[in-house]
Amino acid sequence: MLQRLVEQLTGGHALSVEQVTLAVGHLVGEQVSAAGKAEFLAALAAKGETTDEIAAFARELRARSVQPPLDAETRSLEILDVCGTGGDRLGTFNISTTVAIIAAAAGVTVAKHGNRAITSQAGSADVLEALGVKIDWSPDEAARSLREHQFAFFFAPKYHPAFKNIAPARKLCAERGQRTIFNFLGPLLNPARPSAQLVGVPRAELCEPIARVLQSLGVRRGMVVSGRVSAPGFPSSSPKADEPNALTFLDELSTLGDNTIAEFYQEHGFTTSNLSPEQFPLQPAVLADLAGADCRANAAIIRRLLQNEDRGPKRDAVLLNTAAALLVAGKATSLVEGWEQAIVLIESGEAEAKLKELVAASAA
Repeated sequence: MLQRLVEQLTGGHALSVEQVTLAVGHLVGEQVSAAGKAEFLAALAAKGETTDEIAAFARELRARSVQPPLDAETRSLEILDVCGTGGDRLGTFNISTTVAIIAAAAGVTVAKHGNRAITSQAGSADVLEALGVKIDWSPDEAARSLREHQFAFFFAPKYHPAFKNIAPARKLCAERGQRTIFNFLGPLLNPARPSAQLVGVPRAELCEPIARVLQSLGVRRGMVVSGRVSAPGFPSSSPKADEPNALTFLDELSTLGDNTIAEFYQEHGFTTSNLSPEQFPLQPAVLADLAGADCRANAAIIRRLLQNEDRGPKRDAVLLNTAAALLVAGKATSLVEGWEQAIVLIESGEAEAKLKELVAASAA
């Protein structure tokens, strides 16, 4: 079956919803070799995944995930996830994880979906663990933490057991430098089914299609962003570092260049726009100013930010992305208002207090 689909994809023809269902069944099963699965994923990527294909894969894989038992009151709230797809390979610290903690301090119910590092030195799971926050909540524990602490981490391997049979094929593709549809799917598979999402992608042209997918999956409020970085900000290890006019993109809102945004809200419809960071009181910065390292170093960065000890460019990046998270969650009516709220949450000690609360709850 997968071989027939490979032939169809090689011919440039998209998969139907029914064919995606069949394909996922073979990908998560044990009958097809890792090489056969990798060939299919490579063919799909070479053709270019359509919005309908990405949405169909997301629906099929979400249906196979473990569902946390959220009570009716929690489910009635705006539940936010904030994460990037990864893949920008720029070595920044864990901006989205920092934003998630601050958003929870603002009273937003945050269901953070994530994993250990794949394309970075420290994934959200790694850095939360280093901070002392529990990452391997059972579904019941995660539901209770959402209700009582406005935050829970949904560790992807615990909620997507079918992925264990896809991992060898993904590894094969990665070794060949071949991206796959799974580079897009992470933020779309949150088992808590968030109603609001801020998603970062590493290419500007992905913003609108991924936002359309989120909308089709029933997300009520969504923003997909990609932030530009110009050549002077490249780390020396970047393959583009010596290109005089090179551009690359963060899977976050960037304080280092213009941002592409696709967003939708139930009450306002779908829009695309560009955002210049010059609208905000930013300090001069280059990409190296946002650099992270391993999970312990990144945890130390996050602590300093939440304790209001680091007031440099890293803080600016956190403020801008927190502003977007609060806007998407309905806690702010504009990015400027969200920026101002984020400052108050840090300077008042509420953000640091939320982290301490989560650490204490994890140790209980």
